[in-house]
Amino acid sequence: MDRSEKQSTLCPNCRRLINRDEPVCPYCGLSRPGSGWKRILPSNLLQSPYDMIRIIISVNVVLYVLSLLLNPRGLGLSANPLAFLSPSNHSLLLLGATGTLPIDRFHGWWTLVSASYLHGGLLHIVFNMLAMRQLGVFVLNEYGLYRFFTIYTLTGIAGFYISYLAGVPLTIGASASVCGLIGATLYYGKSRGGIYGQAIYRQVMGWVIGLALFGFMIPGINNWAHGGGILSGILVGFLMGYREKRRENLLHRVIATGCIVLTGGVLLWAVVQALYHSFT
Repeated sequence: MDRSEKQSTLCPNCRRLINRDEPVCPYCGLSRPGSGWKRILPSNLLQSPYDMIRIIISVNVVLYVLSLLLNPRGLGLSANPLAFLSPSNHSLLLLGATGTLPIDRFHGWWTLVSASYLHGGLLHIVFNMLAMRQLGVFVLNEYGLYRFFTIYTLTGIAGFYISYLAGVPLTIGASASVCGLIGATLYYGKSRGGIYGQAIYRQVMGWVIGLALFGFMIPGINNWAHGGGILSGILVGFLMGYREKRRENLLHRVIATGCIVLTGGVLLWAVVQALYHSFT
């Protein structure tokens, strides 16, 4: 192996092959891409940025299955398709359902994070994960990996916090975060403009209208979390910018890393304390 091959590395941001001594990545503009500490950033742990979407879906599925196993006797086997294979409220509370009940009674502010990874039935998780996969790919492409995960995490927290302020006693689901992706896509389409931007904006506005109609027609839908997710998605999208306006920078990477650590810590705590209370 010659000296040039030894000095080659992958940029931790765009994954292009570069010289380790480059002061700036010639492809994405990342400063000092060969720095050793940047090897610990999230994108370096993934074979592809799209692995993050698969990880999120996998975590949701694992926690859904666990919520069923924690209390099999409370399993919902209703003929109602919306309630089919629904976990018991006890299981969901143990794993981190949020709302006024867990926050006011048990001071469970951490549930604002964990609730985005829990679901109340088979159709609930299927619809949310299909929507997340479709919107997630678009947001990841236009905003980048770090901003994608930041948007997904912060808008979920914001949506559930607004529903808490509105007095919703118990709530779960990835829809607050999915609506955050919708909000970020709305901002992108309106801000970018042109034929492409306007087409994106009109399509997503159609989803928003459909979501609103569905929320008011079907009982039990947390419209506060949906609305909070969309509004916070617009705000976070505006504050962080998208790729055509602003490259991902160190601040974006640090915030995303913090969101990953927070989410991982909260979900680990939720699983450990749920298993402890279930089997002791």
